[in-house]
Amino acid sequence: MIDRTIFQNKTAAYYTLGCKLNFAETSAIGRQLLNSGVRRARKGQEADICVINTCSVTELADKKGRQAIRKVIQENPSAFVVVTGCYAQLKPEEVAGIEGVDLVLGAEQKLDVVKYLDDLKKKEKGEVVTSKTHRIRSFVPSVSADDRTRYFLKVQDGCDYFCSFCTIPFARGRSRNGSIADLVRQAEQVVQEGGKEIVLTGVNIGDFGHTTKESFLDLLKELDKVEGVERYRISSIEPNLLSDEIIDFVAGSHRFAPHFHMPLQSGSDAVLSLMKRRYDTALFRHKVEKIKQILPHAFIGVDVIVGVRGETDDYFVEGEAFIRSIDFSQLHVFTYSERPGTAALNIDYAVDPKTKHMRSKTLLDLSDGHLRDFYLSQQGSRKKVLFEHTKRGKKMHGFTENYVKLYADYDASLVNKVTEVEVGAYDEDEMAMKAIF
Repeated sequence: MIDRTIFQNKTAAYYTLGCKLNFAETSAIGRQLLNSGVRRARKGQEADICVINTCSVTELADKKGRQAIRKVIQENPSAFVVVTGCYAQLKPEEVAGIEGVDLVLGAEQKLDVVKYLDDLKKKEKGEVVTSKTHRIRSFVPSVSADDRTRYFLKVQDGCDYFCSFCTIPFARGRSRNGSIADLVRQAEQVVQEGGKEIVLTGVNIGDFGHTTKESFLDLLKELDKVEGVERYRISSIEPNLLSDEIIDFVAGSHRFAPHFHMPLQSGSDAVLSLMKRRYDTALFRHKVEKIKQILPHAFIGVDVIVGVRGETDDYFVEGEAFIRSIDFSQLHVFTYSERPGTAALNIDYAVDPKTKHMRSKTLLDLSDGHLRDFYLSQQGSRKKVLFEHTKRGKKMHGFTENYVKLYADYDASLVNKVTEVEVGAYDEDEMAMKAIF
């Protein structure tokens, strides 16, 4: 039984690295501590409890995690420090060995953090509480608001795919999800809080249904009925799980934005095979063409990894040619990072760092041109923009339903309000289109 008197007059600070799913989960941790009487520390105030939610998608993410932990400890030397997230799950003893860390919680424990806080006294060495990957079973609902206007609703967690380059299944466990009924209730709560836009997030959201035997399409249909939500966005979804029925549904929906984000990872079928991906370039091309056929103004974001083991010069050229042949709006380019314990380490051919950098620059330049062209193709059209809280100088920004970034002179009355405008000219300094009222 937890003695909740230890939380009286205590403050907490929260630090999140990595994906939007992590942000949603940090928000859930914060609400749990708030319900126990712990207030959020003010900016610049030394906190009594510090919670750091880490990422481990690359070696650089691990490094950033260590840097963040040390910085937090330096700024809050008396705080009880809790580290969780993917880095904590994958390398708990390494994290516990960082001076000043008191508690390391794994994926199964992090959303029940109060249970593991006892007297909040600093420890000589960090205590580790984790579970083996196959024992990670729980799904805890999480929803968070970012510092702009969006809410991120966690609908799914874990992954069963075990791609050769990826550690996420080891860090987050097997695929699982919340029930449609519970997720609808959370969306309704967002409306009560004044939220206008909800992004559906997870590790492999298209795989929704393992726990409850429901389908992702059924989830979309029920969320679409929630009054007061202006728009939903579907975060990254595997192309083999983005069914034609889902695309058709989005096309006919009044709330789901014409905005798709799919991981391609490579435009070479040989490399996709080495990666153990569950689709080929022909299927990916079909999905892009299907979207553009019925939603010609849809935004299509595409993830690509460069420099994976086995990606020869010829394979990269083949992959680049495929990418140039499809009608995408923007690329998210990631440089391959070797992760311990992954099957990719068994592939002989390794790409040197200089070549990785050159390949990344090639695709980033290609992406910049496509994004600008997509923005310009929308000039003169009328769109609905949701302006954000953030003020940059005398300007504010927001996104249309099809993810075109617009700017306007700051007007507090328009913040978090969906407003129909005309898409004006492109501004290089703002890297956005002008909103014409």
